[in-house]
Amino acid sequence: MSERNIRIESIARQAVEDQEVEIVERKGIGHPDSICDGIAESVAGALAREYLDRVGEVLHFNTDETQLVAGEAVPAFGGGEVVDPIYLLIVGRATKHYEGQTIPAETIALRAAREYLEENIPQLTVGEDIVVDVKLGEGSGDLQEVFGEDEVSVPMANDTSFGVGHAPLTETERIVLEAERRLNGEYADDNPELGPDVKIMGKREGDEIDVTVAAAMVDEYVADLDDYTAAVESVRDFVDDVAREHTDRDVDVHVNTADDYDEGSIYLTVTGTSAEQGDDGSVGRGNRANGLITPNRSMSMEATSGKNPVNHIGKIYNLLSTEIAEEVVSEVDGIRDLRVRLLSQIGRPIDQPHVADVQVVTDEGIAVSDVEDDAAAIVDRELANVTEITRSVIDGELSTF
Repeated sequence: MSERNIRIESIARQAVEDQEVEIVERKGIGHPDSICDGIAESVAGALAREYLDRVGEVLHFNTDETQLVAGEAVPAFGGGEVVDPIYLLIVGRATKHYEGQTIPAETIALRAAREYLEENIPQLTVGEDIVVDVKLGEGSGDLQEVFGEDEVSVPMANDTSFGVGHAPLTETERIVLEAERRLNGEYADDNPELGPDVKIMGKREGDEIDVTVAAAMVDEYVADLDDYTAAVESVRDFVDDVAREHTDRDVDVHVNTADDYDEGSIYLTVTGTSAEQGDDGSVGRGNRANGLITPNRSMSMEATSGKNPVNHIGKIYNLLSTEIAEEVVSEVDGIRDLRVRLLSQIGRPIDQPHVADVQVVTDEGIAVSDVEDDAAAIVDRELANVTEITRSVIDGELSTF
């Protein structure tokens, strides 16, 4: 029997899928908040790998305070220009000196940011359309000491905090998540007029699902208003097809609803992101660790991106709780809805949470006692393997937003 403090209980609410109203949001990779998340996490991964290469362990760092200040652009059919560049500041802490070595943490951060932008926001020219700056201070001595317990195989939690995850995804959640990922994947590959700043809001009332898409169009690939309206309709048809792969409910898709063709007001951009025209961004203001913003679910306010993947609970427990929820639902029959909350205590081994609380909504005719033992065993197993989260994050195998 495990000595971990694992609790399995019933949750006093309907499964989200059965609630009358559901709201779900996802900010795409080109949204200003997501740009900050992506760069913060890219820098974090680069620092972690560099520390491993140089000294054999991941040293103390955090880059989860990255900020973006919007620029100004003048879009035009066939191609406009950026007249005031976006400014992005990578902010955080990093170990720059270790056992006589000097580690160029800020150079590593700048390189990682440039590579991330070139791959994911290709219309943004670094140094012209966006200026990237970095200010990384040294880490707290107290936190470095907690972090550097060499004789302990499982790291100590650096904070008293919690993470939360849930499963399975509802139909509306799957639609919102998949639609953005596929728009910024297979669709964008064949349709360069679509910029990466795609925000999707899903609303379900009973069995009627409304999907509202804000899709930034890249002016270089849009010749005139007819071209633009065709691009909008193409996005609408694609999202409608994605939605119908996940539900038999009624679906209505709306794209760029703020457009006013008579006034000539449309969502046309030079770079494919609203960051060029007044929208600022910050790490942690957008998607949670599972890639969604879900007001029908419990959520942690912790930013997951940019945090140290070894002992920062704001990262590890949000990712782990999501993984635990998915594993329990996959392996245990009779669960309609599930929420996992993991609470740490600073200085305590991360595989020994202060409490691991699992709340379930079971299928009709299934009691919590019917699933309790199997669910607890999976939670115990995943906690025992908590350091696998660290390896997966460093290797870039887990998304944090």
